[in-house]
Parts: sequence; C-alpha cells; structure tokens
Amino acid sequence: MALQISPQFASGEQEASPPTEAHAANHAATGAYTGSYSELKRLIKTQGLLERQPSHFVARLVIVTTLLALSVALLVTVRVFWVQCLDAIFMGLVSSQLGFNGHDVGHRQVFAKAWKNDLVGLLQGNLLLGMSFSWWVDKHNRHHSNPNVADCDPDIDLPMIAFSREQAEEKHGVWRWIVAHQAWLFFPLLTLVGMDLQRSGVRHLLKRQARYPRTEALLLLVHFVGYFGVIFAVLPIWQAVIFILIHQAVTGLYLGSVFAPNHKGMLLVERENDLDFLRRQTLTARNVRAGWFADTWYGGLNYQIEHHLFPAMPRGHLAKAQPIIRAYCEEHGVSYHETSVIQSYREILSSLHHVGASLRRPNTRLAQKKLAVERQR
Repeated sequence: MALQISPQFASGEQEASPPTEAHAANHAATGAYTGSYSELKRLIKTQGLLERQPSHFVARLVIVTTLLALSVALLVTVRVFWVQCLDAIFMGLVSSQLGFNGHDVGHRQVFAKAWKNDLVGLLQGNLLLGMSFSWWVDKHNRHHSNPNVADCDPDIDLPMIAFSREQAEEKHGVWRWIVAHQAWLFFPLLTLVGMDLQRSGVRHLLKRQARYPRTEALLLLVHFVGYFGVIFAVLPIWQAVIFILIHQAVTGLYLGSVFAPNHKGMLLVERENDLDFLRRQTLTARNVRAGWFADTWYGGLNYQIEHHLFPAMPRGHLAKAQPIIRAYCEEHGVSYHETSVIQSYREILSSLHHVGASLRRPNTRLAQKKLAVERQR
C-alpha cells in the first residue's frame, strides 16, 4: 500500500497531529485492525441517530429562503450603492447556506422518499443557485466513496491546486506557476469556487449526463434569466457588474473555506490500499471544533468524520454522534483528528506550501530526480 501525507505541521498549539502514513501503514502491514464499521453503526443506530429530522430541515429552509427574499427585496428597493455592496455580501452568505441545505437533501438525510429530496435539491440547486443538482450529487458520491484517493476523488483533481508532489510535477504553463505559489493564492482562488460549480453543472447538462435533463435545463435557464435580468434591470450596468462579482466571490470564498478543512492537508491514499471503510473515512477527514456558531457557519460539515462515516445522518444528530464515534476510534487505535478553525487553515496552507516547494526550487527538483535515478540503479 502506498500512502502519502504532508509533513507534520508546526504549531504553537498542543494538540494531536493529523494522521501520518505510519498510522495507516502500520495497521496494513500487520493486519492489526480492531473494531469494525458494522459494530460502530450498531452503536449509532441504537441511539436513534440515523432517524430523519424533516421538521428541523424545513425550519432551516424557511429561515434561509426568507433571508434570500429579504436580500432580493433590498436589491430592488434600495438605490444606495454601498448598501447594495453589503447586500451582495449578504446574498453570498445566504446562497452558501442554501448550498448546505442542498448538501443535506443530496445525501437523502431529510425525506424517506427519494423524489422529495430530489425536488428540494432541484429547486435549491438549479433554480436558486444556478448549479446542477444531479451533477453535484454524482461528483459528491464519488468523493465519499474515495476520499483523498488518488485518481478517484474528484475533489483532489483540480487544475490550479496540487495536493501531492506528483500532482505538482504534472502541472504545466500558468498552472505550474500557480501551484508553486498555491499557499499564497489559495484564498483568492476560493473566490472562483461558486462560478466553477455553476460552470461544471452547465457542462454536465451539455454532455447530456443529467438525471433530469429537461427539468434541470429549464430551472437553470430560469435562474440565469432571473438573476441577470433583475440585477441589470434595477442597477446601472457598472453597479450591476460589481454586485455580481461581489456576490459570486463571497459565495465561492464562503463555500471553499468551509469545504477546505474537511480533507485538505490530510492523508492521501493510493488507489490500491488496504484501509477498511472505518479508517478510510476517518484518517482522511478533519473535524473543526464544534459550537453553536461553528455548527451554523459550517452547515454541520465541521463534523466531517461523523458525516463521512454516516452520510445519511441528519445534521442535527452529528453533535450527539461525535462522542460515541470519537470514543470508539480511541478504543480501537484509529486516529481521530479535530482542531480549531485557525489551526485547520494552518495545516492546509502548510501542506500546500510544502507541495509547491519543488516547483519553486528547480535546482532542488533536478537533484531529487537524479537521486531517484541513482537509487533505481
């Protein structure tokens, strides 16, 4: 089994480090796995933590859609430009919260009947966000099946970011320069996340890969006509352009900054590996410490380990499941990594900086290649 992990991260905080190659490779070499996912799942089911909570979701949905309506009302009634800029920021935050709701129905967390989850997902994703719901579900399911697995996880196959030195060496042209400095460019690049989600969804439809092609295409058309139509109808052209840029940038930065701590800078696994489901999902994920604000801001994704082990678990049960899962992991020697918001970004940026180092030092890269050739002789 070939595993990769970025080096240990320097920090003044005294807390556990992310899982290293040794954590996984030692178990794989000895076959010393203890505990099982099925046993953990029985513990979770006994506590009723897989039971759906549709009323909780509907309450969140009503709140977020009301906030979106408020944002649109400000857009069409207020003619003060600085207020419109603030409203664009507000709309970006609300759009991201809609995305978290779409994530919940995408995992069938809310309703027992699949069509109900799909209906809400299509209305929130395609109509309100301009993103193909079926494209996102397909992509996200592949990620959940192979988190941080090389050549299998679409979330670590990005043109402008590299998560391993092998990926970095494959970059060419401007992408190579970006990867060399990716730690500094990481947050600016996140502002493009929202627009890239929309672009990928449209591309998915054009390839006729959508589950509901006509419905999704119609809803996307209504979204973009309504979105651009209303904004350009009520604002002067230059103000409309600035409003759109702010809204899209805030949406991307918010979503990207929430997604990044989930797996970036954690264990990278080769396609052929001996990790069982429990360890594959736990060792590749990072939790961000919980609290009322964190749980709301992250849309429950700060419980990334719990979510990856039980994707269909409703958001409201994640906090209750955490002590059970953490205790089980500790009992069976499975590394369970949880850290603060700030430390999570330190780990991510340190990993990205390390990966891009060889591209910033061409002489060092050449020396490494020569050393590899000599070792093969």
